Formats: sequence, C-alpha cells, structure tokens
Amino acid sequence: MERSSLVPGFDDGAVFRSLFAAYPDSLLLVDLQGQIALANPAAVDLLGYTADELVGLSVDALVPDAIRPRHAAYRNAYADHPRARPMGMQMDLVAKRRDGSEVMVEIALSPLQSHGLPYVVAAIRSVGTYPRVKQAMQRARYAEHLAQFGRFAVDARDPKELLELVPAIAAEALQVETAEILLLEPSGLEFRVAAVTGPLQDLAVGDRIPNAPSSPSGSVIADGKALLVNDYAQQQRFQLSPRAIEHGLASELAVPLSDRGRTIGTLAVRSRTPKRFGDDELRFLDSLSSLLGTVLQRATSEEALNHAQRLETVGQLTGGVAHDFNNLLTIISGNLQVLEDAPAYAADPLIQQLVGAAARATRRGAELTSKLLAFSRRQVLQPTIVDTAALLHSLTDMLRRTLDQRVVITLDAEDALCLADPGQLESALLNVAINARDAMPLGGTLAFTCRLARSLPVNLDAEREPAEAHGYVAISISDTGDGMPEAVKERAFEPFFTTKETGRGTGLGLSTVYGFARQSRGAVSLDSAPGAGTTVTLYLPRAEGDGVDDEAFDAAAPGSVPAGLRVLLVEDDAEVRSVVQRFLASMACEVVACADAEEALRVLASESDIGLLLTDILLGAGMRGTELADAARTRRPGLPVLLMSGYSSELLDEPQGRELLRKPYTRIELERAMARVLNAAA
Repeated sequence: MERSSLVPGFDDGAVFRSLFAAYPDSLLLVDLQGQIALANPAAVDLLGYTADELVGLSVDALVPDAIRPRHAAYRNAYADHPRARPMGMQMDLVAKRRDGSEVMVEIALSPLQSHGLPYVVAAIRSVGTYPRVKQAMQRARYAEHLAQFGRFAVDARDPKELLELVPAIAAEALQVETAEILLLEPSGLEFRVAAVTGPLQDLAVGDRIPNAPSSPSGSVIADGKALLVNDYAQQQRFQLSPRAIEHGLASELAVPLSDRGRTIGTLAVRSRTPKRFGDDELRFLDSLSSLLGTVLQRATSEEALNHAQRLETVGQLTGGVAHDFNNLLTIISGNLQVLEDAPAYAADPLIQQLVGAAARATRRGAELTSKLLAFSRRQVLQPTIVDTAALLHSLTDMLRRTLDQRVVITLDAEDALCLADPGQLESALLNVAINARDAMPLGGTLAFTCRLARSLPVNLDAEREPAEAHGYVAISISDTGDGMPEAVKERAFEPFFTTKETGRGTGLGLSTVYGFARQSRGAVSLDSAPGAGTTVTLYLPRAEGDGVDDEAFDAAAPGSVPAGLRVLLVEDDAEVRSVVQRFLASMACEVVACADAEEALRVLASESDIGLLLTDILLGAGMRGTELADAARTRRPGLPVLLMSGYSSELLDEPQGRELLRKPYTRIELERAMARVLNAAA
C-alpha cells in the first residue's frame, strides 16, 4: 500500500527541502565518514562558507586546530554507536569559521540510521544569539577593553597618548561611528577637542567649540552627569552639526570627565543607530572616563612633584652657597667699613672711589644672595596679618607713578587678610609687575585682582603644604603681553633662567616669588600662552582677625649702645669674628670673643657682667647658636640675645620672636639691632 503524502497535495521532498532551508538554526547533513552532504542558508551565514564550499567538506575543518585530533576520535566512536543529542547540554563547543575566527556554539545531533539513511543531522546554534549570553559576552568585551586601557596606562607617562587612546577604545568596544574627548578651557566658555576618532567624525583635534547648555557637552558640564540622546529626530533640545546630520548620526551618549571632583570635560560617542546605548554602555563609558581621570591625575601629580623636586634640589644647593657667600660678604663689607675710618681714606679721593665701588659691589652681592635665599625658601620671614587690599592699593598707586605711562594699571580687590611677611610680599608682587611691564614694551594693561580661594588649584596640590584651615587669598597679576611658549613657561620659576638680553635680568625674579610663596605655606601658579598674555597668581594662607598688629611691627626705637657694654661674641669664622670685634670696639664695647658655644658657656659661668650675647647660629660641629641662647637664658634669665645668620633655614623650626641680624650687615645695622634687643630686655 502506497504511503500517503505528509501534506496532502504537496510533494514530500519539496516540503522537507523547504523546512531544511527555512530552519533558523544552522543544519548540516553529514555522512558516516564525516563529509558534509548538505547545508542550509543559516549554516552558510554562521560558518562563512558558500553552500558549494560546504558540500564535500569534512566536518573536521569546522573544528579548531587544537582539538581536531580529539574530535576525530569522538566522531569515529559516535559513528559506531549513533545516538540523539539534544541542545542545551551545557557543553562548551567552538566552531571554526572560514576566516579562522571562532564562535561559541551548541550542537544537537540527530542520527537517521533508524530511518535507513546513512546520515546524521547536526543542528548548530550560536550561543551569542541567546540574549543573556549575548549580554554577558558584551560585558566581557567591555571589561577587556577597560583592562586593555589599564595595562597601557600603567606604563604611559604622556597624557596626550592616553587622551588619544580613549576615543579609539570607546569606538572599538561600543562599535560606534565616532568618539571624542572635549576638554573645558580655563575660561569655561569653550571646549577644546583633545582627541577624536571614527569614520564619521565632524571635528578635528584642536578645534574650539562653545560651551553652551544647549549642546550635549555643555549640558553634561552644567549638570555634572551623563547625557543620553536616544534619537535626535525625536527630540527638540539639542541640534547636531550639519556634518553630523549629513552622516546620519542618530544617537549619542556623553559622560563627564572629572579631575578630583571637578568636571574638566566630556567623553562622548555617537551612532547612526537610534536607541543604540543602554545601561551597559553607560557603565562602560563612565568607567572608562573615571579611569582616564585617575590616570590624568597621576600624570599631573607626578609632573608637579618632579618639578617641585627639581626646584627643591636647586634650592638646597643655592641655600648652601648663600650661607658661605654671606660670610664672605660680611668680611669684605666689614673691612671696607673699617677702611672708611682710616686717616688715609679721608685724605685720598682715589681710595674713597675704590672703597665706594667695592662697597656697592658687596651690596649687589648681598641682594643676589637674598634672592637665592628667597628662592630656596631659606630666608627668615616675619609673617603677620596683612590687609591685602590696602597693600595692593598702595602698591598700584606707586606703580602708576613709576611705570611707563602707556601701561594702564587696574585693581579689583576683595577685602581679605592674609598671613605673610608684608615686606617680602610687596617685593614679590613688584617682581611680577616689573616682569609684566617688560613683556609690554609698547604698553598694555596690568591688572591686579584679589579673591578668596577655598583651596589650591588641582595642579598645585602635589607641591603644597597641608591645606590651610581658613583657605587662601589669591592675588593675581595679569598682563596683555605676548605670553610665553610652553618651553619657556615650564622653566619660568627656575633660578637664573631668563629670556631677556644680557644685562637686563638675573633670572631670579619669578624664582624668588616661587620661594616666598612656598615658604609662606602657599603656592604660585602661572597661566600663559603665546598671544594671550600672562597671569601669575600667588596663593597665601588666609588669616582671621581685625587687621595688622601695628605694635608688632613698630620696633623699639633704637637708642645708642651704652659705652662699656660687655658683649660675648660667638662666631666660628675667624675673619668674620675679627670684623665684628672691630665694629663692637668702634661702639666702645668690651668684647669677649669665642669660637664655639662650649667656650661661651664657660665664659658665662665665670663672668657675671656679660651684658649681651651676640652669636651666630651655625657654629661648626658643636652646639647651635639657638641652643646656646636657650642655655644662656636658663643660667642668666633676662640676658639680651642677638642672633646672626647668613642661612635662615636654621631658624625655620625655632620659636618666633627672637631678634635676628642677617648677614652681611653694616655697623649701623648691628648697632640698631643691639639697641632693639637691649631696649626690649629693659
């Protein structure tokens, strides 16, 4: 009896062929020798072969090379005992495509021997088509790209390389048409394109675009959070650029790029596909942005730290040189002053001329040494509460009278009190103002501003002292000169570096400003670019109070040193000691000279009529002058003490309020300092 048709009115062979071709999984009809006899279109798509190429191909060619021998043994065993194997057996299988790539699959086997056919039907399904698996693989791909960037960032030291790499990683991971990084300019009014990638980009590195809240990036900056535009055609808030519209870009995802809590730019990706981005893409892009921000912070901190360490090394060298140099200047200037008292000096104009020239040279040397000490932060400061606005008003009034009339000076100062040495602060600001004047030979604007700042800028954090409790007073001096190229800007605070012609500058102006700011527990920043002028900002600790304590600065009126005063002089340098002895003798003082502290203590123990202790701070390998002063006052309470030093870091950790005479000094300066000490003791 003839069997009826499976579908009445249709040819069974045609029905089976149609089912084979239309089946959504890949189907292969394989003979017992492992040769492919037939493949459906889904198999062609999955494996990358044409239908003709698959027919006659051994299934071993679809197995990765590493497991091919094991697969051949399994196939032979299966041919001896064929059995059905359904999908979903949780077996990790991999198929090799024609181009050599691999795809994770599940395979169901259906032997046809029981139907009298020497074939096996292999149904192959890509695991990636499962929604959960597809999502897991996608997340794994995102994680791998983040790890790739992390590995590169460990060794990279150039922030520019990192900025260029991130858009490429974002575009590759998300498989989008374009990715870009925009950095906010210091003014906050514009973005600068730092890096961009993708075939449909409509921006170039270095382009400037406005920071407008109506733009996606502007919205990210304003809100401080990520922005998702699912379809530009379905919204009214933002507009794409003409080129982006031409490229057919439809959706965008943008996240903030932050540096220590401050938003400094955006990282954005765009796609032609509407609703292209979801939560996974947002998490990936946000993680990439956070990782980039962390790496940029490290690079900025390392650069600032290296710069500070270089300056600190130079400062230590200059401080040591200044110490010895000040002793030499004390000897030279002291002996010149002694010569002025000689009869031959008054009688010979030539000697007067020669001594005067030498004395002027020693004063210039002393000024140079003072600048070196300021840079190396080894000068002795006398900080007090300074009315910053009043000081700036006084300084700008003076500058208006003395600078080129073509330089317009403006002042915008908030009422603020800072803690600083007023004399050194005025000197530092004057240094900056003179540099600014020299940068504007044809005239321009010199603008002074004073504002309160809660903290130091991010790029100064690596150099700063511990944060001040009350914040900082920021004093800025801006000029409209030509500005500095990057190479000059990087070296601006180095001592002896100058771009002025020979004879017009020592290169110590800005370096002394740097040293003063750092020693005052503050910082200094420099913002400059060719054609954009220069702004130098000093950050000084903010003080709380009613103003300057005038009494603290009104030194006791110096009277004359009483004749016959017995002075205990302690100085380890024999030539300096000789000069000071002559100065004291000219004041009719009786001098007991010692070379070290131990000898001085023996004198104090044996002589009760010592009226003043005059001691250098550094006394060779033995006890310091400050320690001698403490010991002397313990034995003789109320004994007047005057300290001398050419190396002021010796006093940095000492109690404030002691009178210090800085080397080199004149006989008159010595007499006045002695009188102040004696008056204070009285």
